[in-house]
Amino acid sequence: MEIYNTAGTCSRQIIFRVDGENRVSDVKFIGGCSGNLQGIAKLVDGQNIDDVIAKLKGIICRSGTSCPDQLARALIKYKEKRAGDNSQAAK
Repeated sequence: MEIYNTAGTCSRQIIFRVDGENRVSDVKFIGGCSGNLQGIAKLVDGQNIDDVIAKLKGIICRSGTSCPDQLARALIKYKEKRAGDNSQAAK
């Protein structure tokens, strides 16, 4: 499980998984608008990480971000971390 601490939203954290085929699953938002965030979690379940990022990045609610945008940012950070881990392993 990956944990991302959000900024600028009602939700405080996003917990998620990405499988070996780059599919997003088990998304859970801590805090925020429960019904809406459960809906987002179900809609992205099983979707390709790049597709989720493309659809959600840049959605604005307040403070220049939103819960969907924060999920996209969490997935981008996950990809960057994974790319860094892979480059370290190649050395």
